[in-house]
Amino acid sequence: MRFLMRDLLVGPVACRLRGARICVAGGWLVPALVLAQGPVPPELLQLRISNQLEAAISPLTRSVLPSFVSGDTISGRADLETVVEGRAMLRKGDIVIKADRLEYDQPTDLAKARGHVRINRAGNVYEGPLLELRVDAFEGFFNQPTYHFLRNAAHGQADRVDFLDEQRAVIHNASYTTCQRLPGPSWLPDWILKATTISLDHEEDVGTAEGALLSFKGLPLLPIPYLSFPLSDQRKSGFLPPTIGLDNVNGFEFAQPYYWNIAPNRDATFTPTVMTKRGLNLGTEFRYLEPGYTGAVRLDWMPADQLRDANRWGLNTSHQARLASAWTDSGLALSLNLNRVSDDNYWRDFTRTNGSLTQRLLANDATLSWANGPFNSSLRTLKWQTLQDVTAPIVPPYDRLPQLVTRYARSTAQGFNVSMVADYTQFQSDSVRTGQPNARRLFSLLQVNRPWQTSAGYLTPKLQLHATQYQFDAALTNGATQASRVVPTWSLDSGVVFERDTQFFGRALRQTLEPRAFYVNTPYRDQSLLPNYDSGANDFNLSTVYTENAFVGNDRISDSQLLTLGVTSRLLDPRTGAEAARVGVAQRLRLRDQNVTLPGIAAVTDRISDVLLGGTVQWDPRWSVEGAVQFNPHTEQSVRSTLGARYSPGSYRTLTAAYRYQRDASEQLDIGWQWPLNDLWGDRSQGKGPGQGLGEGRWYSVGRLNYSMNESKLVDSVLGFEYDAGCWLGRMVFERLQTSSVTATQRLMFQLEFVGFSRLGVNPLKSLKNNIPGYQNLREPSGAPSRFSHYD
Repeated sequence: MRFLMRDLLVGPVACRLRGARICVAGGWLVPALVLAQGPVPPELLQLRISNQLEAAISPLTRSVLPSFVSGDTISGRADLETVVEGRAMLRKGDIVIKADRLEYDQPTDLAKARGHVRINRAGNVYEGPLLELRVDAFEGFFNQPTYHFLRNAAHGQADRVDFLDEQRAVIHNASYTTCQRLPGPSWLPDWILKATTISLDHEEDVGTAEGALLSFKGLPLLPIPYLSFPLSDQRKSGFLPPTIGLDNVNGFEFAQPYYWNIAPNRDATFTPTVMTKRGLNLGTEFRYLEPGYTGAVRLDWMPADQLRDANRWGLNTSHQARLASAWTDSGLALSLNLNRVSDDNYWRDFTRTNGSLTQRLLANDATLSWANGPFNSSLRTLKWQTLQDVTAPIVPPYDRLPQLVTRYARSTAQGFNVSMVADYTQFQSDSVRTGQPNARRLFSLLQVNRPWQTSAGYLTPKLQLHATQYQFDAALTNGATQASRVVPTWSLDSGVVFERDTQFFGRALRQTLEPRAFYVNTPYRDQSLLPNYDSGANDFNLSTVYTENAFVGNDRISDSQLLTLGVTSRLLDPRTGAEAARVGVAQRLRLRDQNVTLPGIAAVTDRISDVLLGGTVQWDPRWSVEGAVQFNPHTEQSVRSTLGARYSPGSYRTLTAAYRYQRDASEQLDIGWQWPLNDLWGDRSQGKGPGQGLGEGRWYSVGRLNYSMNESKLVDSVLGFEYDAGCWLGRMVFERLQTSSVTATQRLMFQLEFVGFSRLGVNPLKSLKNNIPGYQNLREPSGAPSRFSHYD
């Protein structure tokens, strides 16, 4: 084994060595052994923790780190100065300086570099002819530099850079772009910002430019006396990019949001919006996150709507908190949600406001919940604001002022599951309801079941007891001011599982056959005189067909003697258990009439129900198909049917289609997609994501169309194009939203996004994400890159 000694141990004397590699540490030049040939001794391969490999080095740590100096010729005096010539390099912590000539003065920590100077600090690289820098303080200047920033891949050139400290710098007569430089002297970036001065603050991740001009494709686009821009995805206070839009109802729209980063856990956004047909809307959103609570408040206020000749406003508030309590297991949980608007037409006129305010039923509720061992309780108040439409009126739901609920559940050593629910609710309504007064209702449900389950099947008998007491504010039609009801229910759920190994299309699979039988018996109790405060018909599908009650809510308990028979078959991957396909069928057999119904509905006398069929297939992760049919055996026609398919062969490629049919009601076709148009002319680039490639632009088509076949018209639609040029993105999207049977709002959104800098136009991303299933943003936020990726 032979080692070559390339570093020498030298005391405080002058030295001049050819080909030296010298480490300056505490005034001494420290030796290091470099392997020339032969195996490495195990003692030299032992790993140890080192703070020199930290992603970010603190100033205190950097001040005690050694400085490594290398070059063709080194001269100097220990503890004073070192002069390196020819391939000179100074390395200290996350700072590397390279040059033709390097002078380093240890007492002042001043480095002077000339000729092909390159400095790399934590991945940010500057290159130029002359540098003077105090290394630890990172104070100095760089003449005629070019620069490249690690975090957002921005680069440019300037007359001079002044380093104020390790986090701040001022660049004079500077340029700034994130467009990847291409070979050739005639290259020009697609977009570039030129400014008299650009100030960079990497601690706050903020850049500011004075005397700036933004150019796109060689054309001056926007002269800006002063602007600030982010250096990363971190939040910062300042004006956000303005948004511009065109709407067939509101006219031309211009919004200028201002973001206030109050604290790491609080922020606010103020958005004044001018609508040429309506006037000025003032939007405010405040968010907070504390150790014990979190929430958000959004208020939109239009003091004078020119179309409605009225003041308009919308308020949305959410608040969740955890409160300490000595008499609960884990404290109290508080949830507040407030949704209020100024008038009935708000949901129609402001379709793009907060999602919870675009509905006609606005919930305003406060809930306090807690747990004590097997008991879980909650106290709730719920009040609705109902937005009426004279062409399609709706019956307002009852307010619950208040509702107190307690739940109990436990399992015994003998395998019994015991549960209980007690619910006290005071129902109130401001609307007049014929024969249905406000009331207080006490409802309880006691339930006991004992499951027996093995790998081959299961058997679960269950007993239920429903008890209800009403106290009415006014007499019913029979003169009663109170009423009570007790209804028992007995059910038996059973199923077996058969399995076999098989093959389909050359693929080894495990097939199951799972017959199921469900029996329920609930005696008849006359409930025709009882008001209905919260009950409705259960949707009839492959899940609800195996339930005891035909209704949701607690005002109606259906009398039933039903036997439900069904069978499911699945195809499973025997190695992973992943489901490749499933198909199921079920039908109810009614052994006696159902006489308990909702008001105005006749008794159910059919002895056999509609047949339910459903299935899903996901043979390959790239595509899936699912469908369901409700078939009436008497008319031999389908009552309802749905069919959906999804195809997603890779990133930014998704196609979805759905067909929905309900006899004598609706028939709709829904299609959504995001797909690169480059695929159409052979440039598939399956493994290439957006922005990758050298100078290549990629077109994407995005959209969703909802077509009513029985009305022969589009209901809602989103249609647009995206273009990814690497350092900039362009989006143009048309959106149409149906607000009534005869009216719709339409708008055109256009956005130009300069990657790593700013956006201009209306941001259509929210509309694309809400409407297109599986849509992917071409630029998802990513974490900061490591400084070691540019470690040279």
